[in-house]
Amino acid sequence: MSTTRHLVNRRRRLATAPPRTPGAEPDPASETTATATATDTGTAAATDTDTAPDATGNAPRDKASRLRVGIPAVLCALTVLLGAFAVWAFASAGDLRDEPARQNTALTDIGRTSEVKGRISEAVGAVFSYDYASPARSDRAASTYLTGRAVQQHKDMLADVREQAPRQKLVLTTTVTESGVEFLDGDRARLLVFADQSNTRTGKDEETTYAAAMFAVDAVRRGDTWLIAAIDTFTR
Repeated sequence: MSTTRHLVNRRRRLATAPPRTPGAEPDPASETTATATATDTGTAAATDTDTAPDATGNAPRDKASRLRVGIPAVLCALTVLLGAFAVWAFASAGDLRDEPARQNTALTDIGRTSEVKGRISEAVGAVFSYDYASPARSDRAASTYLTGRAVQQHKDMLADVREQAPRQKLVLTTTVTESGVEFLDGDRARLLVFADQSNTRTGKDEETTYAAAMFAVDAVRRGDTWLIAAIDTFTR
């Protein structure tokens, strides 16, 4: 009886249990792979969530932090560069103001340049001309057009002419053929002068010799006229 009851109970359990499909038992290896895949997927999702912009369109937190740190550094560098440029510009402007070419108005003031050329050409012709018959004319020219060192320089340069003129009856004539203003700054100027000179002996045997001269003069303005202040013959 006992065996028969067990068989009946077994059949009842089998009849009420869900049918089993062959191969439906879970595979431990498959469960492990699925768990690892789920873990990787979760990690990737978490990473994407950290780096992707949020719903308001804001940059990720780490990028925003870098921007907050980088912007002041860039502004500081720009400030330094602008300061250096300002210093350089100020120094360059000072150099341009101090540069001799900027002070030389002979390059820009045509009227003043023409004036000094005309006056100095007249002065050179007067002081370097000498007539044995009227030596006082040369003296008046010297006192009218010469000043400073040029007074003694002129005496030294014409010493031989004055000595020989009465005996040889000399007439020295100087004509400026060309002049150029090398420097002009306010009441000071320097000119390069080219001149032709003729030296005539008017005695019994009249004879004339010609020569060309080149020298520089320093000029200064006194009142309404220009005076020769120094003479440079380029000789030692």
